[in-house]
Amino acid sequence: MITLHHVPQSRSMRSLWLLHELGIPFEVKAYPFDKTLRSPEFLARSPAGRVPALEIDGTALFETGAITQVLCERYSPQGLGREAGAAERAAWLVWVHFAETISQHAAALTQQHVALREDHMRSPIVMKLEAARIAKCYAAIDARLEEREHLLDGGFSAADVSVGQAVYMARHFAALEDFPRAAAWYARITARPAFTASLPAEGEKLFPEPFFAPWDVA
Repeated sequence: MITLHHVPQSRSMRSLWLLHELGIPFEVKAYPFDKTLRSPEFLARSPAGRVPALEIDGTALFETGAITQVLCERYSPQGLGREAGAAERAAWLVWVHFAETISQHAAALTQQHVALREDHMRSPIVMKLEAARIAKCYAAIDARLEEREHLLDGGFSAADVSVGQAVYMARHFAALEDFPRAAAWYARITARPAFTASLPAEGEKLFPEPFFAPWDVA
């Protein structure tokens, strides 16, 4: 049995979406976004106290890129994955891991907009810089999608899942509409049933707003 340890609207949504795309049996153990992730029981699965953690065949995995590689190599090496030696293997790896570049900027903005409770604790300068960095990531995606429907020539893959989930989180902080190819790609991949199945229920949302307006730098 596969068990995904998951916080809604966090990086673990990436693994949840992939599991739904793979169509394999799994169960989800959900956690709140709080100190529960620092418990000894959870730290035994993910030593940094972060989600996702994935239990498979008695082994606990962490880090979304590693989880994506293991799941694809086992269940879909030439469908959602690209096996070693395949022509698109390098590009697949690059885009699977590019998701973390986007997510690190979204995580900084989540800290500013969600985790910090008092206005005086937030930095408008940090917010502006991180939002601009997200826009640069959007530009990279947009350039990649020139004359492509998906990130790889061979079609939809776990690379689209990984980057698409990162964009889903980043869109709470930086608008995608100025990047038309990326926006059209995002609309296509998020119309998939597996994406819909990975969305949080109304009462589970981490982000209280669909979009956080930028703060002015005074």
